[in-house]
Amino acid sequence: MRKVHDVESDLYVNSIVGEGSRFRGHLELSGLMRIDGDYSGSVKTDGKVIVGRNGRADCTIEASTVVIGGVFRGNVYATDKVIVLSAALVLGNLYTPRLVAEEGVLLDGAIMVSGTPSPVGGDGENARSSGLIRRRTRKHETSSVGTGTPAVK
Repeated sequence: MRKVHDVESDLYVNSIVGEGSRFRGHLELSGLMRIDGDYSGSVKTDGKVIVGRNGRADCTIEASTVVIGGVFRGNVYATDKVIVLSAALVLGNLYTPRLVAEEGVLLDGAIMVSGTPSPVGGDGENARSSGLIRRRTRKHETSSVGTGTPAVK
């Protein structure tokens, strides 16, 4: 059950990059940030970051919860969870205690789901070198109709 405070904080957007807007830089805030335009740089918040369906983000995100519905390239460090919607394209690395991915997601990068909350700004390089992160790659499908060979190599 969600706390009333969490529901209320989702109703107020503290910062937004609107559709048709471009922003480049470093942003630190408290609360919710929504990206519906083009954003590059970094975002750090104790709240939630939403990359909307029309949003394009090329950045590092440090937040409690991250929802990706558009195009994202970079690294996400979430202390609570990452939600990847069906229309999303993710080219980057996700570090989170919980991951929710809808069917149809396109994702290329490393995924580290710890199952336990970690501090914002986790050290991805140390996690990678210690073997906590496994590289995920998509297998290429080839058409083999009528040849008697498997479609996935």
